[in-house]
Amino acid sequence: MSDPQLIPDLRPPCTMETFEQVDIRVGVILSAEPLAKARKPAYALRIDFGPLGIKQSSAQITVHYTPATLVGRRVLAVVNFPPRRIAGFVSEVLTLGVPDVHGAVVLVTPTMEVPLGAQLF
Repeated sequence: MSDPQLIPDLRPPCTMETFEQVDIRVGVILSAEPLAKARKPAYALRIDFGPLGIKQSSAQITVHYTPATLVGRRVLAVVNFPPRRIAGFVSEVLTLGVPDVHGAVVLVTPTMEVPLGAQLF
């Protein structure tokens, strides 16, 4: 029997034009610290996207990662969503991850060295 968390979320078809509106870029985590006011454990991340600058992100990634293991790690993030206020913190980008078998977030990262700000296509 399949784990309910791993059952595909079947969404309606997406056109290429719609997909191309989502701007996903590579950044490197400069700092990570616990987000004290968050209801669920999370980190406040500062991520350098090269030519796009440094952006902030709130990420519930505390199960598999510590602040020390995050600094210097390249990640993928959606950079063109509007900022959201989370626990008094302004999250400017959505850091991307996928759930492991228990539902804990595993970050999406490039497997080779790529430039900061490189766009997913």
